[in-house]
Order: sequence, then structure tokens, then C-alpha cells
Amino acid sequence: MRGAKKRIIEELTSWPGIRTEPGRFGATAFVLKTGREVGHVHGDAVVDIPCRKAQCEEWIGAGRAERHRFAPGFGVSVFLKKDEDVKNALELLREVYERIKSKA
Repeated sequence: MRGAKKRIIEELTSWPGIRTEPGRFGATAFVLKTGREVGHVHGDAVVDIPCRKAQCEEWIGAGRAERHRFAPGFGVSVFLKKDEDVKNALELLREVYERIKSKA
């Protein structure tokens, strides 16, 4: 979806403590000061989000994400085909961010 990456980067970098770093395979990673990754975006196409197995299964079961296509142990992927997908990805990224922040 055209413009998805820009929108996601703008949103996440407005959250306290988040910085961007170059990720693997041309991704832009979102990392907290602690070094923990909240997720990463590959262009305007897909967001990958690390999560614990139970959380991954919940999101997959609810149709909010798909198992990560290359590294299922990493987490989930959200494919950015329409505006609702970007909104969903941002909500899932926020959940991960809040969980990590609450444990810091």
C-alpha cells in the first residue's frame, strides 16, 4: 500500500524511546533504548512483529496477522494491502511496545 512505510515510521518514532535502525533485507526496525525490537517494516508491503507464542496464536486466530513467512519462531507478519491493514499493524505494534515498556 503506497505510503504505508512512511505512515508507520512517523507513528512509531513519535512514541517515547523508539528509534529506527536498518534491519535485515532492507527493513526499517523499530527499537527501544533497551535494544528490544518492537517490529520492522519492509517497504510498503509488510510489517513483522515479534511476539510470544500465545500472543502470536491469538493474533493469527483472530485474523489480525499471519505466521511470519520465513521465521515462524520470530513472530507474525501483517501484509499491508489496504488502510485497515496499516491501522491493525500499528495497533499490534503498540501492544508489543506497551508490553515491553511495562516490564522495563
